[in-house]
Amino acid sequence: MNELDYVECMVKRKTSPLFVFLKFVCIILAVISALGFMTGIGAILGMIVTLALTVFFGFMAFLCNLNSNIEYEYQYCEKEVTVDKILNKNSRKRVGKFETERMEAFGPINSYHLDEFKNKNYQVLDFSDGEVHQPDTRYAFYYDGRQKLIMNPDERLVAAVYQVAPRKTFKD
Repeated sequence: MNELDYVECMVKRKTSPLFVFLKFVCIILAVISALGFMTGIGAILGMIVTLALTVFFGFMAFLCNLNSNIEYEYQYCEKEVTVDKILNKNSRKRVGKFETERMEAFGPINSYHLDEFKNKNYQVLDFSDGEVHQPDTRYAFYYDGRQKLIMNPDERLVAAVYQVAPRKTFKD
């Protein structure tokens, strides 16, 4: 068994300032509406509306908190690359399974080897950390003529894919 038969790679996505701002706004609005409910100002209809607003803004704050802490886990095993999305370090969802036999090309996003794919229409799936570093560490994974995955793999994952598809994997 080779050490490249199973490879895992974790990438933390940069937190969007919009989600942080929305989370705090929703928390403040939920607290204000909860205080309005507790003081009992208004009739029964007013209390029902403030309770509904409290629940709504609390739920929105929860969703913003989930989406402000995202990690991606890339796994390579048995000629397949799987990508999982981890929300707030406790909720995992498989977002894709990609076979290396159906892969068209895999290489650095600015590689000249990928120039022939740049003018084609692909569904772009961004599983990267959300930042452009200097030098750019993102890779493009062209899959099945339909999808373009943007990833931040480590060297072991690139080496594992290169091991099974050396003519389609570029390291430049």
